[in-house]
Amino acid sequence: MFQPLLEAGLRQIMYRLVRPMLSNGVPLARQRYLIRQAYRMSVPPRNIQFTPSRLGNVPVLRVQTNPRPSGTILYLHGGGYVIGSAATHKGIAGHLAKLTGCEVIIPDYRLAPEHPYPAAPNDAEAVYLALLDEENAVNTIALTGDSAGGGLALVLAMRLRDHGHPAPSSITCFSPWTDLTSQQLYQPECEPVLHGSWVLKAAKMYAGETPLTDPMVSPLFGELRGLSPTLIQVGSQEILLNDATRLAEAAKNVDVDVTLEIYNGLWHVFQTHGAQLTRASEALETAANHIRRHMAG
Repeated sequence: MFQPLLEAGLRQIMYRLVRPMLSNGVPLARQRYLIRQAYRMSVPPRNIQFTPSRLGNVPVLRVQTNPRPSGTILYLHGGGYVIGSAATHKGIAGHLAKLTGCEVIIPDYRLAPEHPYPAAPNDAEAVYLALLDEENAVNTIALTGDSAGGGLALVLAMRLRDHGHPAPSSITCFSPWTDLTSQQLYQPECEPVLHGSWVLKAAKMYAGETPLTDPMVSPLFGELRGLSPTLIQVGSQEILLNDATRLAEAAKNVDVDVTLEIYNGLWHVFQTHGAQLTRASEALETAANHIRRHMAG
């Protein structure tokens, strides 16, 4: 009985506090400040160590619970490529570190509109290659990301393949943003987090002069063949539901080992509530199992 009430309460908080922040009527600098405060609700587990560092000349946050981690997760944060940071995603990264025993690396990739495409994928690739230079075995580096970061994880995986670099052991996408054209957004009865108009404006700020249909901007239009085993989790109450379902279908059509999980009644990147919601905790456990299963140890 308690969990349904908690879900309803959190849904109202998202709708009344978070969704109004993500509005084109709010200046971007203000959005960045407000979203940092909102992510204080996403609490990491105890005994997690957070260490600022640099990899590939990109600032990163190293997240550890185990002094001898069993592998590395490169976590790419969401925020429409225009907001968010490593610090905002300490909660979800901390849970993944605890559940997997891995070190989690969160890059502070450059944001648009100050740094439009291809700054974000350039930074993500630089961090990945720096991790390889640290003598990490290829099959012990997993890619994970939420929202824009989920799309960025796919873009990075395609770039690594096309540039002849070793592939990650797996890919995990939470509510991935894969089609920046916004032409096939889902229309749920309730959308507690995102506005379609905000999503499209963020896409245009990020893409700059690059077409929104470019596969390295909208990975749904890219060649997915040969990508690592991929897990996609999405809520039924979000406008990016179609981004996830279309991605799963496209990946399956080219024989990618892909699993799609739709969580009924939950919202955009609900995994950030892993410290509160049982279903969010269960989703993170499923993601951790996917990561561990495909990671050599």
